[in-house]
Amino acid sequence: MHLASLYRYPVKGLTPEPLDRAILVAGETVPFDRAWAIENGPGRFDASRPRHLPKINFLMLMRDERLATLRSKFDASSETLTILRDGKQVARGQLTTPLGRQLIEQFIAAYMKAELRGPPKIVHAPSHSFCDVAEKCVHIVNLASVRELERTLGRPVDPLRFRANLYLDGVEPWAELGWMDKDIGVGGARLAVFARTTRCEATNVDPGRGVRDMAVPAHLQRTWGHRDFGIYAKVIVGGEVAVAGSVAPPR
Repeated sequence: MHLASLYRYPVKGLTPEPLDRAILVAGETVPFDRAWAIENGPGRFDASRPRHLPKINFLMLMRDERLATLRSKFDASSETLTILRDGKQVARGQLTTPLGRQLIEQFIAAYMKAELRGPPKIVHAPSHSFCDVAEKCVHIVNLASVRELERTLGRPVDPLRFRANLYLDGVEPWAELGWMDKDIGVGGARLAVFARTTRCEATNVDPGRGVRDMAVPAHLQRTWGHRDFGIYAKVIVGGEVAVAGSVAPPR
């Protein structure tokens, strides 16, 4: 079993950023993962008292599939986000400055006008992550399970539909669903699995074209009797993880 690929999502709902390696810290997410989100109109997020909020408060693929037609690039050294459409830059701003956020917000306001309930606002709080679950964690998907899903659907499935951080390979399909309350070693880190990922309609969106062309949760329910695909795990021992690095079996 090995780590096939590694991703972070600096801004919730926007495109993933592939990484060769990352340093995981106990009790934290992949660095910069879901560190920012875009509120859909007047929101309830208070940066001075950050707390987990349902994703319906933010722009997200489950409802706003046009986000998938954009490509974003994040520069960690300057914390600058660049947004591209059809390969051309359409917005760029430093997320740590009011002006930088305003430049991104102005583009989103125009591009996502039909989906917005009010002016969009980029939100952030130090050490907070806008994950779909309240716990700070990493999201793991087994590529063998993706291939099994492809087999039953009779068509290719882009693993990025599942927006995971860690994609594993070299283990049997669905093995990961049996890892509840067990630990796995990924590179120099150790992770404690605590929940299955129940899939929402966001997985129906083609991450390349921004169109709904599948019914993944319904197919999971019909074929296997549940809508779970992937797992959440907390980092309990920090360390470096790297693509192609080994993954120790659960214990």
